[in-house]
Amino acid sequence: YVPPQARRAQETLDDKKREELGRLKKMVNGLINRLSEPNLSSISGQMEELYMANSRKDMNDTLTEILMNACVTAVAMPTRLVMEHVLLVSILHHNVGIEVGAHFLEAVVKKFDELCKSDAEGKECENLLALIAHLYNFHVVHCLLIFDILKKLVSTFTEKEIELILFLLKNVGFSLRKDDALALKELITEAQRKASTAEKKFQDQTRVRFMLETMLALRNNDMRKIPGYDPEPVERLRKLQRTLVRSSGSGRDTELRVSLESLLSADQVGRWWIVGSSWSGAPMISDTNSKTQQKLHLGKVSSKIMELARKQRMNTDIRRSIFCVLMTSEDFMDAFEKLLK
Repeated sequence: YVPPQARRAQETLDDKKREELGRLKKMVNGLINRLSEPNLSSISGQMEELYMANSRKDMNDTLTEILMNACVTAVAMPTRLVMEHVLLVSILHHNVGIEVGAHFLEAVVKKFDELCKSDAEGKECENLLALIAHLYNFHVVHCLLIFDILKKLVSTFTEKEIELILFLLKNVGFSLRKDDALALKELITEAQRKASTAEKKFQDQTRVRFMLETMLALRNNDMRKIPGYDPEPVERLRKLQRTLVRSSGSGRDTELRVSLESLLSADQVGRWWIVGSSWSGAPMISDTNSKTQQKLHLGKVSSKIMELARKQRMNTDIRRSIFCVLMTSEDFMDAFEKLLK
């Protein structure tokens, strides 16, 4: 039971909060609407001031909602506009804190996953993929996530997915090659294998052939073979980013090394990539997992040692593990390494 007096106080508090959020939304919206390359410096400065004056959660929610409304539409968004919006996020990510980029990234990836499963006719998927690609271009997220998305698209391999693979490779292909050439090579091999098995499935073979040609051009580092590829706008904005990001927060150390699976299951297993993020829920690793891991570890030890462990009454998995490590180690350093594992 809540007494009327307390109820009234709560209602006025809610109204106050709603009014504040409405005001904040108007201010952020006004700044985002005016966003362009020349005034990025002043707008990012004003956004930082808003972050200092308001709660981070309110700011993150408001900014993410406004950017998603601006960039995720049924028609293809102009590349430059998407890049400017993402650049603003990246500057705030480096200057204010990594939770800004992390919050936006999680919202974008979840929406992308949801739209991929539904058969949406519009260009929303491409727009979301462009946001993710530019978050990688401006060092908010590590290439690990991009490879996860590409692997997922290659494993499905329908015409819509081929379209998305081409779109992503055109935007970030050469950066991926620079960051992790081996993973890209494996991905290309997998795509070629899929293409050869799925040849009969497609009526229009040209699309698949074009994708494979693009992949080969990437592997051979041949930029001329990719139509419409122009690295100049990204490079120009990267230079601008370097001038606007304060040196302490710049560099690769603020990149989020997070996988697709971690982002999609963030509500169940917590957000380990945000320092101090609160989380309540089921334990991150279930007991069954840890038991199987221990048993697997013990499986490598000879039966003679296991017999000794049994004689010494090592009656739990953990005791047996420690006993086996001590008995089979070559020296104290080896034992230390194994015990840590």
